[in-house]
Amino acid sequence: MKSQSFVRVASVDELSGDGPFAVAVSGVDVTLVRRPAGWRAFQGRCPHQGALLGEGEIEAGTLVCRNHRWRFALDSGKRVGGPECLASHPVVEREGAVFVDVCPRARDAHKPQATRSLATLPGPRPLPFFGNALQVDPARTHLVLEGWVKQYGPTYRIRTGPAKAVVTCEPAIIDEILRERPETFRRSDRTNRALSELGIKGVFNAEGEPWRPQRKLAVAALSQRHLRQLYPHVQTVARRIMRRWRQAATHGEPLDVVEEMKRFTVDVTMLIAFGHDANTVEQSGDTIQRHLERILPKLSQRIGSAFPLWRYIKLPGDRRLDRSLAAVRAWLQGLLEEARKRLAANPHRRANPCNFIESMIVAVDENGQPFSTDTIMSNLVTMLLAGEDTTAFTLSWAVHELCDSPKWAGELRREADAVMGETDAPADIDALNELAIAGAVANETMRLRPAAPLASATANVDTSLGEFHVPKGTTFVLLFRPPALSAANFADPLVFRPERWLGRFPGAHEPSASLPFGSGPRMCPGRSLALVEMKTLLSMLYRNFDVERVGASREVAERFGFTMSAIGLRVRLRARPVAMA
Repeated sequence: MKSQSFVRVASVDELSGDGPFAVAVSGVDVTLVRRPAGWRAFQGRCPHQGALLGEGEIEAGTLVCRNHRWRFALDSGKRVGGPECLASHPVVEREGAVFVDVCPRARDAHKPQATRSLATLPGPRPLPFFGNALQVDPARTHLVLEGWVKQYGPTYRIRTGPAKAVVTCEPAIIDEILRERPETFRRSDRTNRALSELGIKGVFNAEGEPWRPQRKLAVAALSQRHLRQLYPHVQTVARRIMRRWRQAATHGEPLDVVEEMKRFTVDVTMLIAFGHDANTVEQSGDTIQRHLERILPKLSQRIGSAFPLWRYIKLPGDRRLDRSLAAVRAWLQGLLEEARKRLAANPHRRANPCNFIESMIVAVDENGQPFSTDTIMSNLVTMLLAGEDTTAFTLSWAVHELCDSPKWAGELRREADAVMGETDAPADIDALNELAIAGAVANETMRLRPAAPLASATANVDTSLGEFHVPKGTTFVLLFRPPALSAANFADPLVFRPERWLGRFPGAHEPSASLPFGSGPRMCPGRSLALVEMKTLLSMLYRNFDVERVGASREVAERFGFTMSAIGLRVRLRARPVAMA
């Protein structure tokens, strides 16, 4: 090799199949694909919203982004159906390894010149010592911040205790921050500190080089390319919850929708990620969810607190949190020990791990060392929390919206009858892909009621965003819902209209303005699985039951606790005769 800028990125033995493979060269993301004529190396991030292309898939000679399914020709890098073209990098194979030459990037060359200080931004008047903390009800944080947008504009300043932050719902600023993680921006310092104090130091709050190997394992465990093999687990849990609901329908029992959906999502997560059949669906009384539901709300409260009182005095809520964390960790520790015994007894399984927990045990970190037990446990807790709350809350909000939209409940039912035939669940992924209306209901629900309505990020370096100078250490709070409720992006934006996702509704429709899974390199790795769970359960629920909300629509409220839950949502089910296609 004549050039001294070629960098070894992987052993050929580590790269099984044609790819795509996500690798990093001196901090630059690169996508590798294996072609009959040899290796190709392209830029690592999609030009659309910055998702890692190495987390996508290869279909019919194209590289497909996992975010919005943009396709790029493998021979040229040109986008199919668009003008964009992926930058390519020189790549060679030598002595059993792959080497890539990445030219230095001219960072920020495209940016307009920053002319304005963030100190000039308006914002609510802070109180001495507390700042704006006392003006924000923790359970309504997202609603308060969204309300201030109407008063102070799309970008404004707040203060929590001594800590200052900039709140924004401007799509261009949000897009750039999400694209530039983890190099230019990281998880906010408050979030990272609160998670670390709970002993959670996994992929969600890992930064820099430690993040990459953990991210790779999480994506592999939940990737779209594995859904065909994973789907029977979703079917198993869905059929169990249908039996549970039939019994409730027979007795006329009202159901707490959020609790029911959590049983479903926890069991799916446990089967897919941990290879463990928890079967909380068929249990009565307290389950592991009772402990899980205490963690995120308390975490959210600590992130927004003006003073860290819990570090000095443990109040009853703090003690309950400690007990719940201990119970969750003890439960997961048992699963970890079982997995280690399975791998020790089966060398073939160790070489071919079957799920996330086994992959974490056999994998190595950025230094080539096995992951520590603390890191593995942190990722198990993260996977369990993320797999439970976000999907369960979206399913709950979908039921709420459908209770007010009988037309779409009927459309959903007719589609399920036609697609599912004589089966009690979508037969496979191909059948699931035919459930377009179920997918549209899920997407419209997430637009109106995003389970994660906000996120935060801190600048690693001095940089700029639009017209603003951004000093190192500046924290931004990103509000995701206002752009999705803007008439500039969606026609009739405040109304539940699933037809907009089916191409049936005229007017503005900008899908990239709705970011329920985030965007950029750190987009939620569970996106594909979440959509599979939603489409499966919604189609089965409305095919088998008439759903009636207990109480009025106005009695159901949004509650923020790191994620956004539906409070007061209860329904009664009535079994209906199923029309076989």
